[in-house]
Amino acid sequence: MCGIVGYIGGRRATEICLAGLRRLEYRGYDSAGVAVMSKGKLVVRKKVGKLQVLADSLEAEPIEGAPGIGHTRWATHGKPSDANSHPHLACGDKIALVHNGIIENYAELKEQLMARGCVFRSETDTEVIAHLVGKYYEGDLLAAVIRAAKDCEGAYALAVICEDEPDVMIAARLKSPLVVGLGEGENFIASDMLAVRPETDQVYVLDNDEFAKVTRDRVELFGPEGQRIEKEPYVIPWDAAAAGKMGHEKFMHKEIHEQPGCIRDTLAGRVAAGMEEISLEGLTMSEDEIKQVQRVLFTACGTAYHAGMYGRFVMERLAGIPSEVDLASELRARDPVILDNTLAIIVSQSGETADSLEGLLELREKGAKIGSIVNVVDSAIARESHWTVYTKAGPEIGVASTKAYTLQCLVALMLAVRFAEVRGSKPKAELEELREGIARLPAAVEATLENEQQIVELAEKYQQYDDCLFLGRGVSFGSAMEGALKLKEISYVHAEGYAAGEMKHGPIALIAPECYTVAIAVRGEVYEKMLGNIQEVKARDGKVIAVAFEDDEDIKQHVDDVIPIPRVPELIAPIPVQVPLQLFAYHVAKFRGEDIDQPRNLAKTVTVE
Repeated sequence: MCGIVGYIGGRRATEICLAGLRRLEYRGYDSAGVAVMSKGKLVVRKKVGKLQVLADSLEAEPIEGAPGIGHTRWATHGKPSDANSHPHLACGDKIALVHNGIIENYAELKEQLMARGCVFRSETDTEVIAHLVGKYYEGDLLAAVIRAAKDCEGAYALAVICEDEPDVMIAARLKSPLVVGLGEGENFIASDMLAVRPETDQVYVLDNDEFAKVTRDRVELFGPEGQRIEKEPYVIPWDAAAAGKMGHEKFMHKEIHEQPGCIRDTLAGRVAAGMEEISLEGLTMSEDEIKQVQRVLFTACGTAYHAGMYGRFVMERLAGIPSEVDLASELRARDPVILDNTLAIIVSQSGETADSLEGLLELREKGAKIGSIVNVVDSAIARESHWTVYTKAGPEIGVASTKAYTLQCLVALMLAVRFAEVRGSKPKAELEELREGIARLPAAVEATLENEQQIVELAEKYQQYDDCLFLGRGVSFGSAMEGALKLKEISYVHAEGYAAGEMKHGPIALIAPECYTVAIAVRGEVYEKMLGNIQEVKARDGKVIAVAFEDDEDIKQHVDDVIPIPRVPELIAPIPVQVPLQLFAYHVAKFRGEDIDQPRNLAKTVTVE
């Protein structure tokens, strides 16, 4: 989950690398470092701590020259320290390398290299790659990297430079994302398009077992045996300004407020008032194939798993297909049984989540048809799927996912409605009402955002509490889970999400004056049961905040505070419901003085298992 960058051209490499690393800091921020070819010598600077520590060091003592490579780290092997920071050196300190991923056989390789006399200066798995490149280096850096890669098992995205070849950078990729940005008289390497977008809108997206030889004026691509390969550059579809905060204090706040526009973008051409059916480009299943599906399995991690919970509910409710949801990190452990005509839907913002990707590969091997809901175009999960419906979130930089979640839920809902249309499992009038409600979602979310000041006041009121329960029922259960996750991951409040009907089976023991409850109580088929759960909390002196429809006057009699949202069909409600919960978590964290965009111990794109 680290971020890597590289630059070769006429500008100072450290400036370009630092700017790219700032845009990649969501991938990890335990330490950072750079290696630069300066006056014919490799100069390395690396510091434990957030990127600003490295930036301050480079401002005090600048390093001139190019090419250069940089890294921001999320620690796996070895604690955060200067020594464990990247870049790592080998071959008499003439080779420098940065890495994102995990080398699974590093212990065996390290033992072999130490027997050859290699001296290790860190606890990382990455350093073995540097020494392998040094072992194989005979004047051709590309050949050495290709040979070193053959020895490595696991995942890697690499950027490598060498003192003896000062006009070359080498990039390599296996299971960890990597792009090569194309400029004029300069070129770039990065873990993410986001890092290079202010410099270029054209990139090569490297596939597994691909390598790039990068000079100022040329990028050459190679396969695992060193054979030349050709591919077309990918044009990044979003504006460079999307990588900035655009006047917001934090990326998370910006991304919460981008949701109405992102929903419009995701709906464009797919759903509109008056349309008689949903149109989903990317869904390549024929109507006969949709009718033949006998089971749907959603699988994902973290926030995307909560979107999968929602997807499971609406797919079964609307399309009438037996559906389930599984954590990708647990899926393979139980050796899942795949029946005939099983459709697996993988949900991932980045499209690179390691557990989800491995789950996909196993499900596909066992015969499942694979669909995916992904934000990043041409990402690994999208490439490995039989079909992909993309969300249109643009870059999401805040570690706590916001707009990606609501769009994942939206796409899952559109899939469920589309399957219901094809299978004839619901009356046309009901599906028409849902399509109309979906088309009104941007306005509903905009109206919710207009209530931010009320949510600020609630956050101030409750920010001193260290314990919180989130309750939901039916279609809102996933909303409770996601609301709790948002609060805990950025404010460090102990927050738990529960199915409200489970309260009496244990969690009710937690109710006390010092613990408040957030209840999702939108009117619908489980509304009366939710009121009963709220009364159970109030009877034990617990404070309750309800998220409810704005025209629901009755709810005010039962709770301490209400967060209103516009009335929408119950099955659609989890999408606007989540927006005030995101704002609530944001402002609680802000009042508590936490680092909202970079919460402790977390990174956004989890590319390790």
